[in-house]
Amino acid sequence: MGRSRGGLTTKIHAIVNALGLLIDLVLSEGQAWDGHYANGLFGHLQPRTLVLADRPYDADVIRAAIASKDAWANIPPMLQRRFRPVFSRALYKARNLVGRFFNKLKRFHAVATRYDKQDDNYPASVKLAAIRIWLRHDESVTWPGDALSSGSSR
Repeated sequence: MGRSRGGLTTKIHAIVNALGLLIDLVLSEGQAWDGHYANGLFGHLQPRTLVLADRPYDADVIRAAIASKDAWANIPPMLQRRFRPVFSRALYKARNLVGRFFNKLKRFHAVATRYDKQDDNYPASVKLAAIRIWLRHDESVTWPGDALSSGSSR
């Protein structure tokens, strides 16, 4: 999608829920500023939602878009900011769910290597991988009859 010194690059911007499961995603060029594409993700925000994001998303425009949805942004402020917004390190620790989602996503070879070079195929493969992550999360570890049979054999 985008070209940088390292070659063709793509960024995946994702919103995950409190379980670390994908809600929405947007793809952008690797060299593009994150804020250009972040606004497209805020359509799914519910009122009184806590948004945890990385430092590149710290911009007044992004914070205003989050606030317009009656949500609260907990984003670490950029170091050069004169007036630093409120930031909670304790709440920010829950942001690791996004990192875990990307770790699971990178286990899919076609996503990690960007095997599909076309702009319409790559988002489809990312969404298919996210569906598989959802399905793995919802599957049961044991069969319903296993608990009954293990108790009766004693």
